[in-house]
Amino acid sequence: MPEARQGVRASVVVCVYTERRLPQIRAALDSIARQTMPPSQVIVVADHNPALCDRLAAEYPDHEVISSKFEKGLSGARNTGIGHAAGDFVVFLDDDARAQPQWLETLLASYDDESVLGVGGLVLADWSPPGWPAWLPEEFLWVVGCSYRGQPEVKAEVRNPIGANMSFRRSAFDQAGLFDSSVGRTLTSSRPLGCEETEFSIRLRRLSPDARVIYEPRAVVYHYVDQSRATWRYFLGRCRAEGCSKARVSRLSGASAALSSERSYVTHTIIQALRRELSGVFRPGGKDSMKRLVALSLGTLSATAGYIEEMVLQNIRGFGNNGNGDTIPDPVSMHQSLGQAGVDGSRE
Repeated sequence: MPEARQGVRASVVVCVYTERRLPQIRAALDSIARQTMPPSQVIVVADHNPALCDRLAAEYPDHEVISSKFEKGLSGARNTGIGHAAGDFVVFLDDDARAQPQWLETLLASYDDESVLGVGGLVLADWSPPGWPAWLPEEFLWVVGCSYRGQPEVKAEVRNPIGANMSFRRSAFDQAGLFDSSVGRTLTSSRPLGCEETEFSIRLRRLSPDARVIYEPRAVVYHYVDQSRATWRYFLGRCRAEGCSKARVSRLSGASAALSSERSYVTHTIIQALRRELSGVFRPGGKDSMKRLVALSLGTLSATAGYIEEMVLQNIRGFGNNGNGDTIPDPVSMHQSLGQAGVDGSRE
């Protein structure tokens, strides 16, 4: 494992929004406190929940517990954390994820290469009882926000990290702006949207063609997965929402960049999985293989349907608003405004 690096300032951002996750939030913050390389700053951003903000501020006086400055939703909370970050690196840990003790040290070791602007790690599922449903294929663990079969198994360059376990140089946000809230998840959305880290990574490399984003599987976090996410209804809804999100990224970044990983995922990973489960149907445990075969097929179709649906809707209404007539803020302009407002910790 990498040796501790002296003089490195890292700001860890944890975004929270509901008291229902208090046990997971405490576990996440406790795991940060046990790091072999402690961060210089821990920022807890409460997403428009003053009661939760006050409660965590009282429980964790050594952390900087602040309220989100932007619209409700994960992107707005993350952007608030970025603006408050004083470290050279901004590291994101989900509020329902626990980091292994050498997580931060391992993530930051990759930044010895100056061309690396972002690093993400392995996200393992921490299932609530009764555990991982037999019908859910490993290829679709991204549905519950975890690493999945088809990702690199060793350290490698990737298009984007998984949001539950990711980091970027602070300078990357100075250059490319903030996360785009028109892509990411919000509390008002009827669907579990995402992909703001995908759009940001594409935008960043478009501005810095030599920049690299690295996947480091030795930097491990455990992502709590409640059984409410282990249902067919959630699975299909999340797949459809992923298609919608990728359509929005396509409009912002171009289909070639937005779907580069997905093409390989479908043509190689999913095809191989279909063959595997099809061959297992007539073996012992064939019932579970049949269920996974159905999940692979319906998941892929749902994501495709979501992509087509969103592209059609964007063509009808135009992509300059969020569907409600409100103009979508430009993430670069948001970043500039944030800095002018004096929120940026690196400028204080």
